[in-house]
Amino acid sequence: MDNAMTPRSAIKAAELASALGAIVLGIGLGLVAPSSLREIALPVLGAGILVHAAGMTLKHRMESQMRQPLYWERSLYWLCWALLGATLGWMVMRLTS
Repeated sequence: MDNAMTPRSAIKAAELASALGAIVLGIGLGLVAPSSLREIALPVLGAGILVHAAGMTLKHRMESQMRQPLYWERSLYWLCWALLGATLGWMVMRLTS
C-alpha cells in the first residue's frame, strides 16, 4: 500500500495544524486572565501562534500551487497574519514591561 500523501490530504493536514494552533492560541488568550495560570499563558499563546501560523502558511502554499487564490482568501490570509503580528507585539510588550 502506498503511504504517499495526496495533495488534498496534505491540505487537510495543514488545515488541522492551523486549527490546532488556533485552539491553542485561544487557550493561551483565555489563560491570560486567571492569575493562577498566568505564568504559563504566554508560552501557550506563543505555541498557538507558531502552530497556527505554520498550518495556515502550509495550507495557503499548497492551495496556491493548485489554483489562484480568490481575493477574499488572500485578504483573510493577510488579515490573520496582521492579527498574529499584533498579538506577538502585545506579547513582547508584556514580556519587556
